[in-house]
Order: sequence, then C-alpha cells, then structure tokens
Amino acid sequence: MSFLTRLGDKAGSLGAVASAMGCAVCYPAIASLGAAIGLGFLSQWEGVLFHVVLPLSAVLVILANGLGWFAHRQWHRTALGMIGPVLVLIGRYSLIRGIVYLGLAVMLAVAIWDLVSPAHRRCSADGGALADQAGR
Repeated sequence: MSFLTRLGDKAGSLGAVASAMGCAVCYPAIASLGAAIGLGFLSQWEGVLFHVVLPLSAVLVILANGLGWFAHRQWHRTALGMIGPVLVLIGRYSLIRGIVYLGLAVMLAVAIWDLVSPAHRRCSADGGALADQAGR
C-alpha cells in the first residue's frame, strides 16, 4: 500500500503541475515556465487540462495521502499532503486563481519531501507502539 500511495502522490502532483503548465490563459506565470521547458504543445488541450486533468490530479493526491495515513499514521504528513491539492481545487473553482500557484508549490514541496525522507509507520493498527520502536 505504501508504494501505491507514494506513486499516486507523485503522479498526481506531476499531473497537476503539467496541466497547469498547459493552460496559458488560466495560469500565465506557470504556463510560460512550461513553454520554456518545451511543454508549449499542451496549449492545444487547454480545455481538457483545465476542466479534467487538474481536478482529477488533485483528487488523486488527496486520495493517496488519505490512504497513506493508514500506512504511516503521521497526521502532520497527511495534513501537509492534503493542503496543496485542496488549495488547487479551491483556486480552480473560485475566482482567486493565485491560490493554485500556492497549492502547486505545496504539492511539489511535499512530494519532494516524501522522496527525500519517506514516511515510516509510527504505531500499530491497534494504537500501540510497534515492536521495533518499543525499546527506544
């Protein structure tokens, strides 16, 4: 389960960033960065990226982090992992488009943090300490 949640988190974060890079009308700052690295061809699918891929990627990250809670039981990692996609969805469905940039930055930061320092289980399913952590 841990591998699937980590993979879902990274795939969702990458999908959200790539879809935002393809929407020049919606997110001009990040779309110019996307065009600079060669993602300008995504502009022909701007409607699909904005209406389908971006929200689905954010929902995928929320689900992956929610399922990740059952694997590592660390509320701060789960909360930080869910803040970014929630901000992306709020910015997507409201008139405050700047929130999307903040949400994407948080999503990328948490994804990189998870690559550098993966989560480890803190307690067992019944709430007690794990056997290898009991002596510490």
